[in-house]
Amino acid sequence: MRNFRYYDFLMAGTVAVLLCSNLIGPAKACVLTLPIIGVVTFGAGNLFFPISYIFGDVITEVYGFARARRAIWAGFAAMIFATTMSTIILAMPASPTSEYNKVLQPALETVFGNTWRIVVASILAFWVGDFVNSFVMARMKVWSQGRHLWMRTIGSTICGQSIDSLLFYPVAFYGILDSATLASLMAFNVLFKVGVEVLFTPLTYWVVNSLKRVEGVDTYDTDTSFTPFSLKDEGRSGKVG
Repeated sequence: MRNFRYYDFLMAGTVAVLLCSNLIGPAKACVLTLPIIGVVTFGAGNLFFPISYIFGDVITEVYGFARARRAIWAGFAAMIFATTMSTIILAMPASPTSEYNKVLQPALETVFGNTWRIVVASILAFWVGDFVNSFVMARMKVWSQGRHLWMRTIGSTICGQSIDSLLFYPVAFYGILDSATLASLMAFNVLFKVGVEVLFTPLTYWVVNSLKRVEGVDTYDTDTSFTPFSLKDEGRSGKVG
């Protein structure tokens, strides 16, 4: 496996954004008044979660699907560990002699005590959505012969975020929220996340072009196995510049 100067930093950034979005973001529901649309309620984590897709786009575009796959599995493992750690710490009996624990324990339960449905929904939606995003990105690059990066980043985000929302909201909230509210939340989140991708497109271009130049690689996944169940750095044909 070839070593690159910045790949590890991008993978670490993906994991960091993912953990913060899923651990800190869900604790707060935000209200925003938008022109025409009106008042919209959404989880604070949605403000930053789309950045993980931008990381995924950059990794797939520069280093290829196989290395994006490794980053996705790293994020998946980190979410499992964080969930397990939160569950164990919350379940441990707090010291009755500590006045601080009387305030801390309920606060921790409020922030980190998500229901099993939300936990399962978050992990499943991330895993499937990110693999769809990277797969579409890689296949579109081969199909377009590397042209029109904006088309690949936005197109893959539409596919990945749509799957993400279609999985997360029904698994987490079906039976709790009515169908109209669920549909509204899914539509808003897809539009919002795609909007973030569009807004960051100039920065994505700059990062991708800089990395390709510095790393000396521009990967085309023409002979890559797209199975998600592998951590191999497979042989790929591509351009080096």
